[in-house]
Amino acid sequence: MNIAVDQIITPLAGRNVLVTGADGFIGSHLVEALVATDANVTALCLYNSFDSLGWIDALPECIRAKLNVVRGDIRDAAFIRSLTIRQDTVFHLAALIAIPHSYVAAQSYVDTNVIGTLNVLEAARENGVRRVVVTSTSEVYGTAITVPIAETHPLQGQSPYSASKVGADMLAESFARSHDLPVVTLRPFNTFGPRQSERAVIPTIIRQALDPKVHAIRVGDLTPIRDFTFVEDTAAAFVLAGTTNSIEFGIPYNAGSGRAVTVGEVVELARRLTGCDKPILQEEGRMRPPKSEVGELLADSRRFHEVTGWRPAVDFHEGMERTVSWWRKQIHEGRVRQEISYAT
Repeated sequence: MNIAVDQIITPLAGRNVLVTGADGFIGSHLVEALVATDANVTALCLYNSFDSLGWIDALPECIRAKLNVVRGDIRDAAFIRSLTIRQDTVFHLAALIAIPHSYVAAQSYVDTNVIGTLNVLEAARENGVRRVVVTSTSEVYGTAITVPIAETHPLQGQSPYSASKVGADMLAESFARSHDLPVVTLRPFNTFGPRQSERAVIPTIIRQALDPKVHAIRVGDLTPIRDFTFVEDTAAAFVLAGTTNSIEFGIPYNAGSGRAVTVGEVVELARRLTGCDKPILQEEGRMRPPKSEVGELLADSRRFHEVTGWRPAVDFHEGMERTVSWWRKQIHEGRVRQEISYAT
């Protein structure tokens, strides 16, 4: 991260920082990055009856020991109000993200992604939080009309999931305009790496390539084009979004590599890195409805780079190598359960 001299960073050391969705894929990596800054990190994990903390359970004990872990739900406004008291910075990552489930349970996405975000914004305003970073997604752009995709690209709700995230983005903008809330909207493009669920395309491909019990790599559409960023770089983008003082509130910032590959190219690279010669089978059940599929996502992240200096440090090939290595360990230790992925 090449930070210019005039891009002043607010240190997080000793500050109270809240991460919603800390138990998730990106959230758990962000928690690690924040602990490294010596921030006082509160990790909000979704309450469940299994006493599971999601990926927080997989963090080294030296990291977990420094966390204030709280179980709860962003849909509970009173709970969120009490949780944000005396918080300096809130990184809001909690969301429902599986696109296929949004086709059959759209209201749950509105309840979590829209109403949940509203609860976080209201609580931050009431409690005087110094900065809120709201997590958007490149899915809000839909199939690219122009590439690379800048933040001025039209928003298109091509799935109930993406529509709910468009709604959350507009709420963040409205709170910045109406209430002067210091809120930054970060729009990561496709993130990948260790701990990602098989609901996403890269882990489902790698797991099938490595798993000796699987005799073919089953995928959906091989033609979609995606801009993939390694998860550690995405976590670094969040930290900068929460600390860079030259950033503008109420507008979105893309965070992507600026390089894209097709799903078919992902499959071929995964096969090479794993030494796999299994056949590739395309399945109808793994494909999105035709009008809902997003054909191309390629980031223009110049706006974010100009104010923070952020650039991905891990290229796609290295990121894939590290992700394959993580999956080899999971399979060797018997920590894999088969999931079906429809997402790209």
